[in-house]
Amino acid sequence: MAVYIMQQRMEVQLARERQTLSEARATIEAQKATLDELHQLRQETARRKALEDFLAELRTEERHFIREQKLLFANRKSLVLQERLYFRNIPLSNWVEHEVPIEDGADIESLAKSVALFAPELLGTSATNGPPKRLNLLRQTLSAMTDRR
Repeated sequence: MAVYIMQQRMEVQLARERQTLSEARATIEAQKATLDELHQLRQETARRKALEDFLAELRTEERHFIREQKLLFANRKSLVLQERLYFRNIPLSNWVEHEVPIEDGADIESLAKSVALFAPELLGTSATNGPPKRLNLLRQTLSAMTDRR
């Protein structure tokens, strides 16, 4: 009978240890899941920050001038706008040239801004636009560059 009582006490003690062990495992599993989620969030944040840093260093260089073409009895004026996309000081594209005919008395500066391909607001240098427009511009530019090769 003493053996039977001792055996029952051992089984009760074993059941309690198994219960505490299962609780500890559940706690560890929950902490592991939380840490995995935090790790993924940190990676996403790091990727997003790296992309934002990259896009923040994109800039454009723009130049424009007026080209006059003299025909027999008429002069034709056109605005020539040239743009180039840079990463830091490395050019990412060749000069992209747009030629737009202009009339006398036209506002050249506003016309140049309306024709610009790499407009600053599309690059995200203005505070109103966010990453989606910059990402679309980057995709368009990279696809245009790969199509040329």
